[in-house]
Amino acid sequence: MTDTTVLELVSPSALLKSEPVEMVVVPGMEGNFGVLPKHAPMISTIRPGVIDIYAGGKVSERIFVAGGVAEVNPERCTILAEEAVAVSDLKADDAQARLEAADAALKAASTAHDKANAERELEIARAQISALSN
Repeated sequence: MTDTTVLELVSPSALLKSEPVEMVVVPGMEGNFGVLPKHAPMISTIRPGVIDIYAGGKVSERIFVAGGVAEVNPERCTILAEEAVAVSDLKADDAQARLEAADAALKAASTAHDKANAERELEIARAQISALSN
């Protein structure tokens, strides 16, 4: 029996990670879900949040994603992320500035499309701030 599954993390610009992991916990739209070796096939949308990668029975790496899609099968977990950055690379000042810009954009939104985009940015900024505090 294999004790790892392959995690592939892809952003619009590059393959960011492709490696065997013990477990990965993904922020799905319906709640976080863990992926272990031989996981049942599934597809899930991802909400803004943190992917926890496990090695040695504990979290070895944390990556913030702004959203995307995860496809899981018994051998791998492929995450197509809209945006991905290591939590250790996030800056509190940048997250706060993003929150303030999104709030201003929401207040200035004159169309439903602009409002939806601003609300999405607000959700991402709040998730970044939350990732920094955990």
